[in-house]
Amino acid sequence: MNRSIILHSLKVASFFTLIICLTACQAKSGTGTYETYVVDKGNIETWESTAGFVEPANEVLLLSPTASIITSILKEPGQEVKEGETILVLNTKEVEDKIEQLNDNLAVMQNNLEKTRLAARSNKADLSHNIETKKLKISSIKATLADQEQLLEVGGISPAKFDETKQQLVLAEKELQLVQQKSAIKLQQLEADEKGLLLQIDIKQKEIKHQQELLESLQVKAPSDGIILAIHGKKGEKIQGDKLLVSLSDLTCFKIQATIDSKFRDMVKTGKRAYVVVDNTRLEGRIGTIMPQLKDGNLEFSVHLTNSQHPKLIPNQKVDIQIVKRARYDVLRIKKGAMISNKKVQHVYVVNGDSANQKELKLGLATDEYIEVQEGLEEGDEVVISTVSAIGKETSVSLEKLKK
Repeated sequence: MNRSIILHSLKVASFFTLIICLTACQAKSGTGTYETYVVDKGNIETWESTAGFVEPANEVLLLSPTASIITSILKEPGQEVKEGETILVLNTKEVEDKIEQLNDNLAVMQNNLEKTRLAARSNKADLSHNIETKKLKISSIKATLADQEQLLEVGGISPAKFDETKQQLVLAEKELQLVQQKSAIKLQQLEADEKGLLLQIDIKQKEIKHQQELLESLQVKAPSDGIILAIHGKKGEKIQGDKLLVSLSDLTCFKIQATIDSKFRDMVKTGKRAYVVVDNTRLEGRIGTIMPQLKDGNLEFSVHLTNSQHPKLIPNQKVDIQIVKRARYDVLRIKKGAMISNKKVQHVYVVNGDSANQKELKLGLATDEYIEVQEGLEEGDEVVISTVSAIGKETSVSLEKLKK
């Protein structure tokens, strides 16, 4: 955090203003100034600068969905198109005829399904009636048998007649059992017939949906914003399925195509961190493809951005590129000042209450703005990074002296 303390006048020495400015704090009087920085954690990077141009990240290839004839071409190479715009149209008659035929077949199947369901209801009613009739017959025989049993006891009927009635009951029960088994089988057949028709209808509906999607795809449309690179066909030309029809650049995401002097070729590695600066906005990315051959003594490579859809990216726009050479991430750091040099070991003054005490530091990677703290400080320590006061070799100094 930056902090500025300005003593406005010698007459009002006790009045001062505290201003917090990000990460550094600064105190001033009429005769002196000192600046401090609160140790924080952050990234330190050094980089090599070069330049590049914004290009579409992908090339989109549109193929013919089926064998057909090109009936019209609405766009030309070089034209910019928006997502969903029609580029060319293929003949639709064959597919439309196919859809009409499939709809007729579907109507017949649906009619057959209705007939099958009506027949099933009729058969179920007949089977139910047949079973009920058999059950009534059994009940009647059982009643007769009960009467005959009483008559048999008093000699009113012969045993042969009684045995005959018992046989009739056994036969009637077997007939009922047979009818119930046949009814169960018949109902399963009817259910299977209905399922079969429903399956055929579902297949036909899927086929119709496929043909409708095919019909829609005969209007070849841009899948995203882009620029048409080529039209591979002419009006009236007969084409086969999967033939390349249109190639266009995708303007929804971008990459950077860059060059750098070949002396830096050992530094340019695929996957290495790089930054692209667009209108003072720094976009993070990684080095992608590296061309094996030099061009005019320069190495060509691409940078793929983390946010490849940033609104500030414009095709063919020239941008600055920073290729990271050395880096330390999430490390302790202090801002560089007049009292902080690039020496690996040096002494600094750490603020402690109303004084600043000298401490030995071990420092690491340095940039024009920050330097890495390896040993000697902790996050939150406040360090004097510059002063116009003469401190000499004192191990401790008051803040009042730093102001004078």
